[in-house]
Amino acid sequence: MVVGIVSLVFEWSALRSLTAGTGTGGVLRRDPEDFVVQEVPLYAPSGEGDFAFVEVRKTGHTTAHVIRVLAAELGVREKDIGVAGLKDRHAVTTQWLSLPAKAERRLDGLNVDGVEIVRVTRHTNKLGLGHLRGNRFVIRVRGAEGQADRAREIMAALVAQGVPNYFGPQRFGLGGVNAEEGVRVLRGESRLKDPRVRRFLTSSVQSMVFNRALSLRLERGVFAGLLRGDMAKKHDTGGVFQVEDVAAETPRAARGEVSATGTLFGRKVRPLTFEAGDLEDDALAAFGLRPEAFATRRGDRRLIRVFVEDAAVTDEADGYRVAFTLPRGSFATSVLREIMKTDVDTLAPDGDGDADDDSGGTE
Repeated sequence: MVVGIVSLVFEWSALRSLTAGTGTGGVLRRDPEDFVVQEVPLYAPSGEGDFAFVEVRKTGHTTAHVIRVLAAELGVREKDIGVAGLKDRHAVTTQWLSLPAKAERRLDGLNVDGVEIVRVTRHTNKLGLGHLRGNRFVIRVRGAEGQADRAREIMAALVAQGVPNYFGPQRFGLGGVNAEEGVRVLRGESRLKDPRVRRFLTSSVQSMVFNRALSLRLERGVFAGLLRGDMAKKHDTGGVFQVEDVAAETPRAARGEVSATGTLFGRKVRPLTFEAGDLEDDALAAFGLRPEAFATRRGDRRLIRVFVEDAAVTDEADGYRVAFTLPRGSFATSVLREIMKTDVDTLAPDGDGDADDDSGGTE
């Protein structure tokens, strides 16, 4: 076992929230229709080309399951079906898939329970993971009578300050234990042989360390601010730069123009330096880890905060309904956790990825 001071099991209670006070409480996903997700594409299909772009609406299926069914029904290989993001079964989700053009003529006879073809068009290239701008969520929270106003208060704070870009419980498996086995993989102690499973498990360790570092930023009052040595990202252009003059860059961060990024450790990503590096060293040490433990991973950088768009809260007889848009790779559960102040979805994630997990991995 790794010697550390915090658990490798995912728990929302171990992560600092941005907003103070009580939440609304409530229950999610009593029915699939309570959690509706609409993929926001990165680009519109051109209408011509060698790939059929199919917009599907599914209920009760993961994206991976739909791909398997379509491959069998349409007579194509699973790897020839492109997808921009992975969606959960416990929701009503609408997303684009790409197929070889030859499969388009077989779509008319397709009859899969819980899968509806919304429209079909053409495009010049296959869809790949991450080829989306984000996701639009419309989520009903039940068992929270009279709490819509409190939900509006918290949502207003999130719109103004941004949302802590935590990896949600979907990244850590049922019971939140994937990171424990992931550490054993990193240390050469795991008997698992499947490369895909090993990658997924070790990515959960990267995610756990990121979450810890982000929580420390909130504890130390530098969530919306910057530290010397940070690698900050411009929200409008995506440009990344090292923060050397904190006083000069802080006003831009306060206006939401730039935000710090956290490290998903790997061989291709340099650890942060100065005060920012010290903070991430503390996050690693909490799990008894060092950067070189991730030598088998490529690594990446991830924004520590994201901004919700087009947010709204409406009253329901037994609670409220919340709607918002998030950029790709962000988790709706990070928003809902702030509003509800409960262990949102911790006990029931899907291993395939959730309706709000389009991060694609950090290989």
